[in-house]
Amino acid sequence: MTDPGQRLRSSLTAEQSAPAVEFDSPIAMEALRATQVLHAADQEPFPAPGRIRVITIANQKGGVGKTTSSVNLGVALALYGLRTLVIDLDPQGNTSTALGVDHSVGTPSVYDALVGDSSLAEVVHPTTATPLLSCVPATIDLAGAEIELVSVVAREYRLRRAIETYLQELAPEQRPHYVLIDCPPSLGLLTLNALVAGDEVLIPIQCEYYALEGLGQLLNNIDLVRRHLNPGIAVRTILLTMYDGRTKLADQVAEEVRNHFGSLVLDTVIPRNVRVSEAPGYGQSVVTYDPGSRGSTSYVEAARELAHRGVALPPLPSRPTPGTPVAAPVGTAFPDTDAATVPVPPSPEERA
Repeated sequence: MTDPGQRLRSSLTAEQSAPAVEFDSPIAMEALRATQVLHAADQEPFPAPGRIRVITIANQKGGVGKTTSSVNLGVALALYGLRTLVIDLDPQGNTSTALGVDHSVGTPSVYDALVGDSSLAEVVHPTTATPLLSCVPATIDLAGAEIELVSVVAREYRLRRAIETYLQELAPEQRPHYVLIDCPPSLGLLTLNALVAGDEVLIPIQCEYYALEGLGQLLNNIDLVRRHLNPGIAVRTILLTMYDGRTKLADQVAEEVRNHFGSLVLDTVIPRNVRVSEAPGYGQSVVTYDPGSRGSTSYVEAARELAHRGVALPPLPSRPTPGTPVAAPVGTAFPDTDAATVPVPPSPEERA
């Protein structure tokens, strides 16, 4: 019988298109997965998108994996060669914690760009995960930003303008391929800023029925933003998270989501994995904390799928000038409407 270690070494040097190698133990398979992630720079990089992708990761329900997905997708994209900027728009600052970025009081943060006079370039911080990944942290000051922005002219466009100015100031070879915006678990002014700033929305959905109840309101709000503030916004990606393959409930929810949202749902599903929960305690993503875990490899595959979907994106439509709302009757179609118009899942009463 061939030595399992020898087969592991052989598989690491084989082409990615080669047939999968069988292993005698789960430990050997985990070692293979970990080595592939740790040596991502030596593998084929993810394809660059046709344009800069500004992705708003939103869901008003808490605990569905918005922050976890923002962190791990950002790290995976950066490890595989794509420049990525993660913007923490949640006053709790969990994204900043997971990326090892200081977000104590007084740290230059996204608050200073939204409410103060700082540019986004002044509040961007490097991360310890990879040189290609940077982060705009959130401090507790952001909790009062919604009140302070009430009287500001064109308050919904503050983040969008900050991002546009930042990108224009960078040389083309320094501009990020991806900008990921982690939203708070609410539909307030901070989330509205993120929806106006983004070109597309990624919705993480926990594989439980409670996660479906608030989707209708979220989709309605996205539709309102598209009709009045940002005609280019589109729901392009839905990611199933916290999947527990031991339960029929998870399979039922996943099937229901796929039936309603079709091709918008990524094929990759993020499983429940204790390593995903442990990683932030060490100031890391699960991709760097335990690269061989199921949580890590699932997020890498989700990022790969996200990257391949972005290769042939259509050009963006023109956007309105801040302060000039787009007035349109209900049902008016804008570019990308097909990608954003998705059926609202049934309520629990309707399912019953």
